[in-house]
Amino acid sequence: MAGIVSYGAYIPIYRLSRELIWLTWGGMPLSGEKAVANFDEDSVTMAVEAGNNCLAGINRDEVDGLFLASTSTPYKEKQCANLVAEALDLKRSTRTADFTNSLRSGTIAMRAALDAIAAGSAKKVLVVAADCRLGHPSTENEQAFGDGAAAVLLGDTDVVASIDGSHTHYDDIMDLWRLDSDTFVRSWEDRFIVTHGYLENTQEAVKDLLEKHGLAPADFSKAVLYAYNGRRHSQLAKKLNFDTQTQLQDSMFSTIGNTGSAYTLMMLVAALEDAKAGEKILVANYGDGADAFILTTTEGIEKAKGRRGIKYHLPSKIPLPNYDKYLRYRGLIHGYVRFENESSATISWRDRRWNINCRGGKCLVCGNINFPPQRICMYCQSKDQFEDIRLAERRAKLFTYSNDFLGPSLDSPIILCILDFDEGGRFYAQMTDRDPDKVQDGMPVELTFRWMHSERGIRNYYWKCRPLREA
Repeated sequence: MAGIVSYGAYIPIYRLSRELIWLTWGGMPLSGEKAVANFDEDSVTMAVEAGNNCLAGINRDEVDGLFLASTSTPYKEKQCANLVAEALDLKRSTRTADFTNSLRSGTIAMRAALDAIAAGSAKKVLVVAADCRLGHPSTENEQAFGDGAAAVLLGDTDVVASIDGSHTHYDDIMDLWRLDSDTFVRSWEDRFIVTHGYLENTQEAVKDLLEKHGLAPADFSKAVLYAYNGRRHSQLAKKLNFDTQTQLQDSMFSTIGNTGSAYTLMMLVAALEDAKAGEKILVANYGDGADAFILTTTEGIEKAKGRRGIKYHLPSKIPLPNYDKYLRYRGLIHGYVRFENESSATISWRDRRWNINCRGGKCLVCGNINFPPQRICMYCQSKDQFEDIRLAERRAKLFTYSNDFLGPSLDSPIILCILDFDEGGRFYAQMTDRDPDKVQDGMPVELTFRWMHSERGIRNYYWKCRPLREA
């Protein structure tokens, strides 16, 4: 039986209190806070984070496909799944595909992956969902939308949760949408969206699935239901006869917000982190129709725990000090111009092995790591004696750094760092997701894939460093 082999998630470190939005615009405030991607993050970088967390300890050569689900990829005409696969260092023959245009794209991608596994065209497929959506300033959507990502590796061996049944249907309804030229998500009247969209579609999918498999709500330990918002989430659970106190998976609406195509999969990751062997989990996702799945956890669920998922990221946060900084991070107001870098498609293609894969050369003579890779070892001067290695998951310590208060940045100062890898070798990088007052020589750091700059319509990515996250 096919199912989930591994899982991972990512929540940006920054949070914005919804009270700060309300203090600016007034209106009807929502409680809590939402997760906000840093200015150098987008749906691609968050997908890489979640994918890396999911694949920790797994042979990446076993991954036959990568399906990226998002409604907010940076390119309108260019596949982004291949960029995520490149950054995750997957084999060149990996099948890649973008699933987009629907909040249900995460579970649509799951169904496509399961079909590929059932057909025998793939053994393991990584499904990654990530979104960074914008609600129009002053609206409830702006308060509700949060940023995040989730990943599940699907296969038919070593599963931690089998997928025993599924249901899907479509519904052509105008509830939430965004035109190609739009910056912000549009929406229709709230009662129409909830009643005829969210509630009716999700109830239909769940009821049809349970009837087909002869199951009742009481048979499930957890119900992972897409949440329009916190109040409607509870309303849906009650209509489906799930106990909101014991069965309903926390929507995290008050702590991270609605993360779009990643939302239901992020809740699923949270449910798997607490699950025990033999439990049934119902998963239902909404968007232009609905999908529903029946999962049963196996004895392998205990081995999968300890990965970087919701529990790792949720308590680790830095509050944004004001609403203005959020607007700058999202490019809605401009206090500076990004570096005017000359982008070259030719150079990006030529250097992608170290630039995106983050691969260096380990000298077979002295054992030191050289980055970028080269022919002559900078330590012992031996020639052409290197082993190709990936550096992205390796730990390092901060050797030295400098603070640049004059360079243009949305998060001044720019912290320029020299890192010493634990296994030898050095790496030059900017530091992100940090408190400048807490940066010090010798502190442990790790690499993270980030958006560096854009020029001539080309979005350039590279690896930065960050301090290890703490709760």
